[in-house]
Amino acid sequence: MRSIWKGHIRFLLVAIPVRIYNAIETSEKITFNQLHRDDYGPIGYDKRCKKCDQVVTNDQITKGYQYEPDRYAIVEPEDIAKVKIKTTKAVDIIGFVDSTEIPTTFYDSPYFAGPDGPVAEKPYALLREVMQQTGKIGVGKVVLRDREDMVAVFPHEKGLVLQKLHYPHELRSMKDVPEIDGAQKLDKNELKLATTLVEQMVTSLSEIDTTDNYHEALKKLIDSKIKGKKTVEFEEIEELPRLDIMSALKKSLQQSNRKPMVKSPSSETTAKKKPQISLVKPVAKAKAARKRKAS
Repeated sequence: MRSIWKGHIRFLLVAIPVRIYNAIETSEKITFNQLHRDDYGPIGYDKRCKKCDQVVTNDQITKGYQYEPDRYAIVEPEDIAKVKIKTTKAVDIIGFVDSTEIPTTFYDSPYFAGPDGPVAEKPYALLREVMQQTGKIGVGKVVLRDREDMVAVFPHEKGLVLQKLHYPHELRSMKDVPEIDGAQKLDKNELKLATTLVEQMVTSLSEIDTTDNYHEALKKLIDSKIKGKKTVEFEEIEELPRLDIMSALKKSLQQSNRKPMVKSPSSETTAKKKPQISLVKPVAKAKAARKRKAS
């Protein structure tokens, strides 16, 4: 794992040397190249001026901020290089807050923060342990890639996670979502049935099937193409029943009471039938069934 940034996590006079690493695995993503259908040659992208219709090179391109139609404030690379703030080498923690104070919509890209050398190991462990015991997370700012980001620092397993946060001005308001006011009307009987259904479906995250089924199906398609096969069988698209909310709740409760969350298929039927997408991992089905019987 290669670090993308090196600096310090700092609060007041305490400075902990750290390295920052990407927490997202990008190598597993399936990407496609655009090809010419006649000879399968890769398609390039011309940088063409929309005003004079000429293809331009990188050294002929500059940046500009449009402040009026067809009027730009030109900003050259050397202008941007002059923009300085107090520090670009530290995650400056401004304060520690309860995690509930940060709206879920604020969270953006996660990174791992690791100690930078043996001298950092003790203060790094100290900060992690203090936040675990107090239940607090640090909120601060850092310049990672040409902009000052607001970040949250919190303990995870044996280390620290640094997660970018959106600034409040970057987020739209929930109040602006169309027709959201009409969604506040509730029926007491519907609420009671829905609560019962949710309680019967309570599980743990470790039991949830987190497989990316679309990614797996896409890999299956690509493998078949590589092997020269023309057709691949996939699951039929599920047709969702059109039921009113009370009927849907009652039928859901009947199904939940009648059979376990995950049906245990025999080895013979498993071999004949196409694989089904389930909510809970197969290893947890016995445990889930025992919980329901006990309740």
